[in-house]
Amino acid sequence: MKPPTMRPKTAMVLAAGLGKRMRPITDTMPKPLVKIAGKTLLDWGLDSLEAAGVDRAIVNVHYLPEQIVAHVAGRKAPKIVISDEREALLESAGGIVKALPLLGAEPFYIINSDTFWIDSGQPSLERLALAWDSTRMDILLMLTDLDSATGHCVGTDFLVASDGALRRSKGDPTGLIYAGAAIIHPRIFKDAPTGSHSLNVYFDKAIAAGRLFGMKMHGRWITVGTPDAIPAAEAAVAAALAKAV
Repeated sequence: MKPPTMRPKTAMVLAAGLGKRMRPITDTMPKPLVKIAGKTLLDWGLDSLEAAGVDRAIVNVHYLPEQIVAHVAGRKAPKIVISDEREALLESAGGIVKALPLLGAEPFYIINSDTFWIDSGQPSLERLALAWDSTRMDILLMLTDLDSATGHCVGTDFLVASDGALRRSKGDPTGLIYAGAAIIHPRIFKDAPTGSHSLNVYFDKAIAAGRLFGMKMHGRWITVGTPDAIPAAEAAVAAALAKAV
């Protein structure tokens, strides 16, 4: 029997990247503060977390960190806690490992601060919480298909079995894209090394153990990799919001 629904109250927001492909915009500002449709990429994610009932968000910073610290200082919810990575860029997993003392012992959300989504119907983070099963899963990824993605210029990431278990798609066009949000149980990081390394290490560890699962979101997923992708992203937001009305 699936255990009662667990709604994470804590999240990790990955906001420490250099955003090199967004230059020259990111010569003077960190990528999470780039605005799409009048809202920063960071706030698109934080607003989704707030709507999902998250109380506390750990935001890691490295590049032009003072700007992010100042920006989030005015947020009432979720409560923002800064994980300072100014000394060294730690990549996705390294940043989470450094922040583990702040994240606690319960499953938590992670979101990328350089992608976001417009939900259709029930919010995707709520659906992730409903789908989470700690007895079977160490990681549950939010996924989307190629047709529902704007700004994605590479292939797919995962193939999904009938029970939701994932394996690498190796570019198979029938696969799905990792959509930059997940629920992770901190036990997956037991004995994790410190220093810079990628979350892909833990995705593969969970695949090997049969404990990586996925849930397909409903709506439009948007990633902004370069400055010339901004108009397409803004058009996608406008279209998705008009459709949701």
